[in-house]
Amino acid sequence: MAGLSARALPGIPEVSPGADIAQLIVDALHGEPPAAGQVVAVAHTIVSKAEGAVVALADVAPGERALELAAQGGRDPRVIQVVLEHSPEILRAEHGVIISRTRHGFVCANAGVDASNSTGAETVVLLPRDPDASARRIRARLRELAGAARGPGSTGASAGAGEGAGAAAVMITDTFGRAWRHGQTDVAIGLAGMAPLDDWRGRTDATGLTLMATWIAIADAAAGAADLARAKDSQEPVVLIDGLERFVGVDDGPGAAAMVRPLDEDLFR
Repeated sequence: MAGLSARALPGIPEVSPGADIAQLIVDALHGEPPAAGQVVAVAHTIVSKAEGAVVALADVAPGERALELAAQGGRDPRVIQVVLEHSPEILRAEHGVIISRTRHGFVCANAGVDASNSTGAETVVLLPRDPDASARRIRARLRELAGAARGPGSTGASAGAGEGAGAAAVMITDTFGRAWRHGQTDVAIGLAGMAPLDDWRGRTDATGLTLMATWIAIADAAAGAADLARAKDSQEPVVLIDGLERFVGVDDGPGAAAMVRPLDEDLFR
């Protein structure tokens, strides 16, 4: 029976704009790139910091709507202003909670704007502009570093990893709440090299019953498992997952965007 394991990777330093995330991962692995078939789950905060997706609150001038919502929930109106600026659509705003749809299509609290694990008390971290593209860039860089680690004389089955064969997958994660349930869990907001979904519709279960709606959220389940391998204050933004090799491929695949439900399928609008 297939098993699954996840371990947090210690040794990732504080990330600044322009940081090479892939190089930091390889350095934390003592010069060895992630193994073929592994899934590298990366908390979006370090990706956002590396891409400069950080806002200094001193530069934010809250508008009338932000002041109104902040007064209702006892929150910093500057943070609310940043949330509004990154929310093409506000779905609900009550009791200090803002549920919005981001430009990526994600429905989440506060448009993913996060004050935790930011660069300071007066800054907030945004979601990456294109998390799938970020995951693809990190994966491509890991391939490049894998080729450099092997050197020009490398031979054998592993030698193709530099061109994509046997490469690790890269997942970018964030913490989301769930409708109708307490608590939060990490989900995949960016993905490269891994199937996001495992579609069982039209297949049969163990008794021969044809399945009509079973569509397994592989990437989100993996992201949740990664979150269990670290603590929120452990400063371990990268987790390595083994056991999902059957879902890892040579191509980057459709990304996490494939999991976003289209608006015309939203039964709650």
